[in-house]
Amino acid sequence: MTREQAVAELARQWRTAVSDTGFVPMPQRDLERLLTGLLERLMAAIVAEPFDGAAAAAVGADLVRANLTDPRVMARTSGALAPLAEAMAPHRARVVTALGELARGYTVELLATRARHQEMLHAAMADARQAAEVRFRVLFDNAAVAIGICDTGGQVVDANPALAAMLGLPVPRLRGLPVSELVHPDDHAEIRARVFDELLTTGSGTVRLELRYARPDRTGGWAEWAITLVPATGGRSAYLLVVGEDTTQRRALQAELSRQARHDPLTGLPNRRRLVETVAEIIADAGPDDRIGLGFIDLDGFKGVNDTYGHGVGDRLLAAVAPRLAAHTAEAMLARVGGDEFVVLFPPPCDAARVAAVTRTLLDALTEPIPVDDLKLTISACIGAVVTPVADADAEQLLDAADAGLYRAKAAGPNRWVLHNHDITARAILPGPR
Repeated sequence: MTREQAVAELARQWRTAVSDTGFVPMPQRDLERLLTGLLERLMAAIVAEPFDGAAAAAVGADLVRANLTDPRVMARTSGALAPLAEAMAPHRARVVTALGELARGYTVELLATRARHQEMLHAAMADARQAAEVRFRVLFDNAAVAIGICDTGGQVVDANPALAAMLGLPVPRLRGLPVSELVHPDDHAEIRARVFDELLTTGSGTVRLELRYARPDRTGGWAEWAITLVPATGGRSAYLLVVGEDTTQRRALQAELSRQARHDPLTGLPNRRRLVETVAEIIADAGPDDRIGLGFIDLDGFKGVNDTYGHGVGDRLLAAVAPRLAAHTAEAMLARVGGDEFVVLFPPPCDAARVAAVTRTLLDALTEPIPVDDLKLTISACIGAVVTPVADADAEQLLDAADAGLYRAKAAGPNRWVLHNHDITARAILPGPR
């Protein structure tokens, strides 16, 4: 298959994935042509020197500008473009980064678009208060953002179609419902305190808060709400004007970007950043007698595998080694910190016996050959371990201590492990299984 054919096929799959997400404002042929152009731009950005994530972010922004704004578009785009990681294997890391930048650009542009719409809505509503009721009704019914009107007792007086669609209930059924039935039970206390205590007591103003909403089908989601108390005037009772924007997709995208930033794309394990964060969290909560264990793992002869069979085989070997090690670290955290280096974190309570037992098990786990493609590769490891008090420690210094033990283990020969104090005074250098 030529490159042009491969791009066309991937664009077709992308078009199929997003074509049924809400209202797609163009014919299928035009949609596929648009996505083909965006795909070409994304691939060009991945191989460009120097790499510039802004080009990938611009692709995400153009999806929004093409009115592909259904909450499912970004998730399906991520799935449809996942094959790029294999198709552009030499640039695998860039592919992951580019897809993350695409999602970021999409989110930023979507939020900016929604903000513009919301600004337009607030401006229009200011005019509508002085205009005829019919004009307000047209705006209310056709606004893209969710709008509701509640009385000061907390019952829904009216809702527009966008709010009804968000909550999964028709407008007639929403009227008269208590607001508490539309909000997740865990958020009842916040809405009571911020709205029915703070806002109504003050007598005017707007509160902004992000709450979970409930739907009859139990799916629910998150939304940002601006709740304004409109004072009584001209014989009309005071009421609450509620304007909402669904943030479920944004939160999911932020969570995914956070996950990508803290996990190794090759093995799926936590990366060094996540490891340091976890150690810092343990330090913050540690008591004076709490101890942790850290084991720095380095594969013996991994460079030879890369030199002999190529980096693709080396990557697949690392991907196969990771679950073998993880199977023996159920009560600890296994992270890949770079190259062929892994770290095991033993949270409190921890002692030398526990670390030593697991360390031996990890070396044993690598004794059997590892199948990679049509090869069976034999690999061993050296492990430097440390058991140390953790209160008032520094996360990076603890990792450095374990790393120092790794170099002592490697100096003793392959398939070794060393357990040492935090002051890097060795306590034992023992051979692994033969």
